[in-house]
Amino acid sequence: MKIVIAGAGEVGSHLAKLLSFENQDIVLIDSDASKLAPIDANYNLMTLVGRPTSFQTLRDAGVENCDLFIAVTPYETTNVVACTMAKQIGAERTVARIDNYEFMSDENRKYFSSMGVDSLIYPEYLAAKEIITALKRPWVRHWFELHDGEIILVGVKMRETAKLIGMQLKELAALQPSFHISAIKRNHNTIIPRGDDYIKLDDILYFTTTRDHVDDLLDICGKKNFDVRKVMIMGGSRIAIRTADLAGDDFKIKVIDNSLEKCQRLAEMCPDCDIVHADARDMDVLREEGLDDYDAFVALTDSSETNILACIMAKEFGVAKTIAEVENIQLVSEAESLNIGTTINKKLLASSTIFQLLLDTDSSTSKCHSLTDAEVAELEVRPGSKITRGPVKDLNLSREMTIAGLVRDGVGMLVTGNTVIQPGDHVVVFCLAGALHKVEKLFC
Repeated sequence: MKIVIAGAGEVGSHLAKLLSFENQDIVLIDSDASKLAPIDANYNLMTLVGRPTSFQTLRDAGVENCDLFIAVTPYETTNVVACTMAKQIGAERTVARIDNYEFMSDENRKYFSSMGVDSLIYPEYLAAKEIITALKRPWVRHWFELHDGEIILVGVKMRETAKLIGMQLKELAALQPSFHISAIKRNHNTIIPRGDDYIKLDDILYFTTTRDHVDDLLDICGKKNFDVRKVMIMGGSRIAIRTADLAGDDFKIKVIDNSLEKCQRLAEMCPDCDIVHADARDMDVLREEGLDDYDAFVALTDSSETNILACIMAKEFGVAKTIAEVENIQLVSEAESLNIGTTINKKLLASSTIFQLLLDTDSSTSKCHSLTDAEVAELEVRPGSKITRGPVKDLNLSREMTIAGLVRDGVGMLVTGNTVIQPGDHVVVFCLAGALHKVEKLFC
């Protein structure tokens, strides 16, 4: 697949690097040569210096023959115009990053579609949805619902209270056949485990299960569920605004920011929230604002380091659930190893949306969730696909992937070695980064 990416900022560079591992034909465009140089030297892709709103630049990039054009510059107007131009030149599908929530309405999406912009990505909105999910499921690190919740993937960190520590996976399979451990995050690495692997303290286990058995995980993982009602947010960013908007009446939210101008704007945009002008990095401020009486603390400043440290500080106040925006991908694994709850990364969320487009031109039949070094993909099985040619145990699957579950006739179920996958099944695959192209071949 030929993919042209306009914008070598954080999102564009991250996407280009990930897609280069998937053996895709990638061209990355940016007007700043200094942004392209390190990528050009270290990754299997082409770079092009030029403006994404230049017809000549787009033609030089081969847009007329590209399957997917992605515009992720920092400027939404540039992105929309670039997509419109790319579509006219001949791009099969276009994606634009935006910063305006108004554009997300169905009515306005139709307008952009008529202009040649097929899909819109608003990373801050995606991040806000992840935060709301984390607040509603405070005992987990990650929560993915696939095919309307028929299959659920849950990431849980193993603390001292977990009954599973020291157990082999094949023991768990015998005792609890309603769960499947699809992956283990250990010491900054994600592994696809086998039956002989042991579960260790501080592992993050990714369980696949059905909705009827989710609550059983609480007992074996030594977790307790609780309701989050009071939420303190540090940093009045666009993510904070969208989170407050999505929260509705479910949560009582207080936002603290050290910019008076931003606080005044927040008071207008978030009328149901308490807005405080102060520096939330100051422990005395947090004490005065009653942090120890809150159920959750969400750190959304521009600094990943500040957000991580603030969450650690909130834990010291006794806050049960903490969420940190960590945009530096190198710090995500470090953050997950510390005593904080959920990490949010806009680049990974945007990657999930774009990988979904890669998996299937009909986005209703595929979903993808990106982790730091792995992907979770849901794909519909076509008639004649390689994956239908025998039981799973005979498919010689790569050790970089595992089939975590499937949905057949609207009912979710786990997969064993004897399972024969059928056309029309929706299959959930967990694979390491760089193995997505191997997954796609199974479904051809």
